[in-house]
Parts: sequence; C-alpha cells; structure tokens
Amino acid sequence: MKRGLHKLVGLALVVFLSWPDTSHYFAQGVITSAPWTGTWAAAPDITADPGFNNQTIRHVVHTSIGGTAARLTFSNLFGAQPVRLGDVHVARRSSGPGTIAGSDKAATFNGQPYVTIPAGGTVQTDAIPFQVPALADIVVSFHIPSQTQAGATGHVEGMQDNWIAPGDVSADPTFAGGVVNAAGEQSYYFLTNVDVMNAAATGAVVTFGASITDGFASTPNTNRRWPNRLAERLNRAGMTVGVLNQGISGNDFFTNGSGQAGLTRFARDVLAQSNVKWVIVSDDAVNNLIGGNPPSAQQLIDAYQQLVQQTMVARVGLICSTLTPFQGLDAWTPEIENTRQTVNAYLRTRNSGCDAVLDQAAVLGNPAGAYESTAYARAYNSGDDLHPDDAGMQAIANAVDLTWFAALPPINAPAVCGRIAMGEGLGAGGSLAACSGGAQLNLQGDGYLVAMNNGAAMWSSRVSGAPGVEIRMQEDGNLAMYDNNGAMVWQTHTSGNPGAYASVLPSGYLVVYSASGAPLWSSGG
Repeated sequence: MKRGLHKLVGLALVVFLSWPDTSHYFAQGVITSAPWTGTWAAAPDITADPGFNNQTIRHVVHTSIGGTAARLTFSNLFGAQPVRLGDVHVARRSSGPGTIAGSDKAATFNGQPYVTIPAGGTVQTDAIPFQVPALADIVVSFHIPSQTQAGATGHVEGMQDNWIAPGDVSADPTFAGGVVNAAGEQSYYFLTNVDVMNAAATGAVVTFGASITDGFASTPNTNRRWPNRLAERLNRAGMTVGVLNQGISGNDFFTNGSGQAGLTRFARDVLAQSNVKWVIVSDDAVNNLIGGNPPSAQQLIDAYQQLVQQTMVARVGLICSTLTPFQGLDAWTPEIENTRQTVNAYLRTRNSGCDAVLDQAAVLGNPAGAYESTAYARAYNSGDDLHPDDAGMQAIANAVDLTWFAALPPINAPAVCGRIAMGEGLGAGGSLAACSGGAQLNLQGDGYLVAMNNGAAMWSSRVSGAPGVEIRMQEDGNLAMYDNNGAMVWQTHTSGNPGAYASVLPSGYLVVYSASGAPLWSSGG
C-alpha cells in the first residue's frame, strides 16, 4: 500500500480525495531526460475496414501539447500479415482534409520513405523537424501501396472524420480525389501515437478506460471528449502536460473483444507511453458490471490492486476514478448497484493505494455530493443513461485537480540564494533573491526575465527574446528560456561550459560564470 497524508481537495460543489506519497513519482519533483513526450494517442484495436490497396489515408490529429519536432508511431499489432506504408507527411490543417501551404513535412523510417511493419509489430518515424502547435489540428497522411488484409490495426470510433484517396497524394495540400471514408467509419488506421520534443514538458497523463474516456456520445469532429477538455485546462494553466486518450469503447478489465482486456493492455497502452508520469483509470469496470456476468466487488478491487502494483513499479502516478451511475439501463439491478457503490467507497479510502481519486460518480450523478446517486444528473445525461453529453465531458475535465500534475516540476528550484546551478531554474512567476541587498531575478507572469535592484528594473530579456515559461541552467552551461512548445526563446549563448552557473549580484546584475569562476556573460553587457 502507498503511504501518505489524507487530505480533502474542494473544487466547486464536488469533493475530491488526494493523498500525496513521497515514495511515488506522483508526488516527487523528478527530472526526466527523455526527449519525447506524447501529445496524442489512440489505443489500438481491430477496425472494420475492407482493406487498402494503392490508397492514401489522411488522419486529423488534435494535439494536447506542442513541440519543436514530431515522431509518429504506426502499428500492425493485430495484423496477421506484414503491412507496407510510406510517403508519410505531417502538416498543419486548414479545413476538411486541406493543409496550410508551406507547413508540410515528410517523414522517414531510418532515412527511407517506406517501411514494412511485420505482423504484430510497430514502427516509428525518424524525428520530423516540424513545429507542432498545442491544442490544434495537424494532418498525418500516408500511402499504402499494396493490398492489405481487412480489419487493420487502428482505433474504432475515433469521433473524427478521416479521408481516403486513390494513389499516392500524401503531399497534396488539397488531397486530390480524397473523400470522407465511404464506409462511414470515424476510425484511425495504423496510426497510434504522435510524440513531440518539448524541453518544457513535465510529462504525459494517460486517460485509460472505455467509452466515456473514448468520447462516445460527444459531438464528433469537435474534440469535446473529456481528455481534450482536460488538455485545454492544463494549457490555460500554463502547464505543459501531454494528454493521451487510451479509451476503447466497450473495453473492460477482464475480457477481450473491444480491444484486449484492460488488465492485459495496461502495460502497453499506459506504461509504455512516451514520458508517461500519471494515469487516470476511468470506466473499464463499469462495462464489467453491465456486461452480463457482473463480477463481485472484491474481484474489481483485486483488479485495481493489480494496477496499483504495476504503477508503483513503473513509478507512475495512479489516479482512480469512481464508477459512474447507470440506473435506467436494462442491465441495472440493485445487486449490481451495491457492487458499484462498494467499489466506489473503497476507492475513496487510503487503503485503495490510489494516489488520488477523481470522483466521476459525484460529478455526473449528484454534483451536490450529499449522497451516492444511482443515475445520471439530467444536465449531463446524453440520453442513454450511460454516457455523458458534451456538458458532462466538460464537467469531468473540470473536476480534475490540476495540482496533481504540478507535483512534478520540470526544473529544480535554486538551492541557495543568488545562484542558479546546473539543473536549476525558475518557472513563470518565480524569483531568486541575491544573498544580500535588494536585488532579485524575476521570471514575470508576462514571460520575460527581469533583473531588479530595490524595485527598479536593471535589465530584461525583452530586449532580445520572446516570452517564455521557464528558464534553466543547462548541463552545457547555457542559461536558456523556453516557451510552452519547448522552443528556446532566449539564451546567454554560454554553451560549451559544463558546470557554469548564473549569479544574481547585490548590484542587480545577472552574470553567468564558468565552473572556475570566470565571467562568461553579464546582463550589463
């Protein structure tokens, strides 16, 4: 079991439970050297396509965080035959299948334009020098030159139109000959991940579950799934956290069918994601209860305990969601309801081993929180008594306590007065005082670094840089500022000096010194 202090976190009318644990990465300021962080993902399953042959597929991907480079993953996990694809392009989307002129970049696989994915395998592109925008649509296009078997590895019910065109038109900004998938599937084919290079990213949170997580019943082509709404909240808060949706409609903990059983796919779909730091386990257990052979409360509790152990070993923060109500379904019975409430009561206790609890049952059932509702609140019911509408999706996202993710700062705070050593830095709103006098260094809310002395500005990065969200003293001796996309927007140009440090002098000047104490750069010129 995890140890920690039990505390209540209030937000609006909903009560949330959270208990930090210093033995777990969820509550530690751990610095990662991994250059890639996931910005988008779709959990792999078997689609209903008839097969592809000399066709180009164009997918729309809505990002969570931005970056200075992209990397794509393609999967043939459930294929019985190899799949060849290539001429992969990524571009900014304009509208429909169209792309913004000049934004297109080609991708390669170990330098080659085409690759063969073995049956059961996955491949990744080389790094693509592409400025990935946050909270925006990018377009991924790829050509399949020869016949593939029916039922590709992909993601069913992606809630997003895709386009298919004859021949190879991956680089065409208009996608000549392309039509919305004639089969009517809003599925993703072969593409499972988009990662970005973003030096400011603190990590990624995976939302793991079934149809509620997948976004079923939200408005298609509008990105109103609750994980998308969570990404918007994180961005508005200035937090660079990737949000990866690994929901599969119909999925549950124990049975294969709608994707592999949740307990089977958890290691791959959650723990293997790029720079994953947290997971929100959502609605798989609901499908276990309504699937015709409901497990006991203890069986579901045992499943959660398996996830507790796996996340502890992987040092990933585990946020457990309570099970949403569903009275009104034919499958509902008082006995099943008792099981649901027993599991929810357990998840809300420290003994669950969860690092925090997202109380979706309270959010969607009875926001006042006075009792455990057996049915959806009318305002959040999509009409089927099982899935939230767009307002319900927003309510779930609003209920996430963002401080859960603020527990992992991207940089270490300075350990001593007046000095920023290697690996240390300041985030937006942070400051560092000199060891004497009234001088201090501020990274202001407007994104500019300012050296002050007794309240007067001595120097500002505004003169030679753009706004940023953090500064850090890098291992190479360069003091650098980064924006939300991980792009460097200002620097002292002192790289090549390992062990260098920055100092705030009593005079108000900011100076970078070499490891031996020689001045390398000064805000005084």
